[in-house]
Amino acid sequence: MPLIEGTDFYYDAQGYMVLTEKYHLEKGYCCGYGCRHCPYQYENVPEPKRSTLIESTITTNLNTPINPQ
Repeated sequence: MPLIEGTDFYYDAQGYMVLTEKYHLEKGYCCGYGCRHCPYQYENVPEPKRSTLIESTITTNLNTPINPQ
């Protein structure tokens, strides 16, 4: 089944293809690569990269407004 741009992925400012959380949920598991929108808490990413990703996710979420205007 082909990927759908805007639903399964998008391109970031650097031109990289970024897979969405929806795509990962449909896939059903963490691939271990440290994907930006991993909904599985990076469970298959090896340390120390896993801890770094989790920490950066927490920092990003703390700096994101709850109700952006």
